[in-house]
Amino acid sequence: MKLKALVVDIDGTLTDMKRAINCRAVEALRKLKIPVVLATGNISCFARAVAKMIGVSDVVIAENGGVVRFSYDGEDVVLGDKGKCLKALEVLKERFEVELLDNEYRKAEVCLRRTFPIEEARKILPKDVKIVDTGFAYHIIDKNVSKGRALKFIAERLGLDVKDFIAIGDSENDVELLEVAGFGVAVANAHEKLKEVADLVTSKPNGDGVVEALEFLGLI
Repeated sequence: MKLKALVVDIDGTLTDMKRAINCRAVEALRKLKIPVVLATGNISCFARAVAKMIGVSDVVIAENGGVVRFSYDGEDVVLGDKGKCLKALEVLKERFEVELLDNEYRKAEVCLRRTFPIEEARKILPKDVKIVDTGFAYHIIDKNVSKGRALKFIAERLGLDVKDFIAIGDSENDVELLEVAGFGVAVANAHEKLKEVADLVTSKPNGDGVVEALEFLGLI
């Protein structure tokens, strides 16, 4: 199997839980001779800023797969239905005190502070949405959206097979990403669900785990 591209999560993977980016990982990504796609639960402008800072491909997956972008000066392609998420938000408000995060910038989902029990929320949400915990925030997402589906969309547009990608992540919102990619990596600090689907679990956390994986695959 010849791997031709990399997709990597940002928060908790390239960064630690304080959101400090790992400089060794940045150096490693800059050495790669294959395209690098950043995938995040964060908003598009954040993803594009990080991509530009690192110096990798300007193709990004944002909002957990709800938004993709193919160039810095292009337009966001919205793959999720935020309307479904807003209706689900109203259901949550009947039971919990909720705090929205950067809602004005999100085009495909609703992001919330982690102030209520997520398992209780899952019991009452409509079936056309899901809620995930990235470790940084809760995200109400269109049921049809995932980072994995966004990667398939991107791969097709780039003329690649989704199995040409290596995927590296840390959170449960990365599960579908690793499942569709040709080779999946969970860093040491990853959620147990992600470790279960990974082809490789690194011994080191966060960005050091990214470097470890790239060395293991002979890419650096």
